[in-house]
Amino acid sequence: MTSIEYIIDHSPALIIAIPLLGAFLTPLVSRLGSRIRNVFVIIVAMLTAFLVFLLASDVFSDGIRTYIFGSQDLTTPVVRILFEVDGISIFMAIISVLLSLLAAIYSWSFMKKYDGLDKYYTLLLLMTAGMLGMELTGDMFNFFVFLEITSISSCALIAFWTHKGEAVEAGFKYIVVSAVGALFVLFAVALLYGQYNALNIATLANTIQYSFLDKIAFVLLITALGMKAGLVPMHMWLPDSYSQAPSSVTLILVGATQASLYGVFRMCFTLYGGVFADGILSSMTVGWFIVVLALVTILIGVTMAIIQTDFKRLIAYAAVAELGYMFLGIGVGLTAMGTSYGKTALDGGVFHILNDALDVGLLFLVAGSIYYATKERDLDRMGGLARNMRYTSMFFIIGLLAVAGMPPMNGFASKLLIYESTYQLSPILSIIAILSSILLLAVFVKVFHSVFMGPELPRFRDVQEVPRSMLLAMGIIALIIIVIGLIPGIVVENIVQPAANSLVNHLDYISHVISIGGV
Repeated sequence: MTSIEYIIDHSPALIIAIPLLGAFLTPLVSRLGSRIRNVFVIIVAMLTAFLVFLLASDVFSDGIRTYIFGSQDLTTPVVRILFEVDGISIFMAIISVLLSLLAAIYSWSFMKKYDGLDKYYTLLLLMTAGMLGMELTGDMFNFFVFLEITSISSCALIAFWTHKGEAVEAGFKYIVVSAVGALFVLFAVALLYGQYNALNIATLANTIQYSFLDKIAFVLLITALGMKAGLVPMHMWLPDSYSQAPSSVTLILVGATQASLYGVFRMCFTLYGGVFADGILSSMTVGWFIVVLALVTILIGVTMAIIQTDFKRLIAYAAVAELGYMFLGIGVGLTAMGTSYGKTALDGGVFHILNDALDVGLLFLVAGSIYYATKERDLDRMGGLARNMRYTSMFFIIGLLAVAGMPPMNGFASKLLIYESTYQLSPILSIIAILSSILLLAVFVKVFHSVFMGPELPRFRDVQEVPRSMLLAMGIIALIIIVIGLIPGIVVENIVQPAANSLVNHLDYISHVISIGGV
């Protein structure tokens, strides 16, 4: 076995262990100086990203990879945990680790003036480990544990600016919602374990009977994860948290939100995908319910964005709308399960997860850059910044075109797949989704005019462009957005479709664990 093969074999464990170890070492490294600490955190994030991409190349080429914690002898009656990495889990891990790395780079200058950065970077790495654990684990209880790690570290980062009452309030609101969601998940796990004496997702999916208790567990899981993902009407925490957290935190918080969305995927398509029957909780009924909630989420997100004057809060409501498009893809995929357009909808929903993370993430970094340079977030008090912040202005244009789904940006490709499949289910639904994107474009064009165009205000005459580390983070995202927009077919064929196929072909996930005796 070569060294690369050895690393790939153990990469599922290393992907979690490295950021966890880095989190615990960060306070010690901080004693050597802030620059050394920052370099250390970025190296940890880069090493984790390298392992994720290495594992992704293996999974996309050779299929599912399983890693066993504990005794390798599966005949012995000991406790063991399985990580099962398939297309959708490694796809989500790529998004999470990319956002974490960019957040660390952006934080170098953005957070430099604040105290307590050893705690800040520790929480950032803990949050990274939590998200990756949620996406790679094949065990329901461990999914709950990693969900809690993500939630607690996210709460502390949201409220990091403790001198701001709004930030503390947002953190409190987030932890309350997270606690309720975690209790729902834990109760659902208990119901499943009590019936089947198993916690492994594949084992449960292979034996689940879709009893009354199983349906209760399903409702609890989807409610909790939908709440954590920001689905209307359970989105009340998202605008506050996204707008009050430091922009570098908001970027990675987008990844945490999508990790909960991954949980919705996993429960709907893998755990319960083989047992949906006719009746009140059939796949079609659940699918239509998600479609309706998705449309409401889109409409509320867009209409609330229109009336906002706070820059980051406006982007936060736009993020709510974008979550609606992802859920629309999931809903149509469930409603039309087994049809070609249902598969197209699922491809579009999965593709839009990646695009949303990049597009919304870039807009939040731009908003952070504006705040860094001007200490201002009120759109009515800004103007003429394009004269002194040319690169930031350019990045905002790229972000607004991508979020609105305008060609040739990446958002156009994923939204087109969603529009096309939704139209085959119901033309009215597709028209509503398209009109909402047009409204979103109008909102951001207005923002661009308010912030960057118009006469230069006297108090912003000495404003300068943000430091290079912040420009680098925004530039990397902008470059990825443009590349994906120019070659969407390659991305869909090599990354998106394998991820979506892993959900549709849930029996492959189950049989892989059963074949190694991981029951």
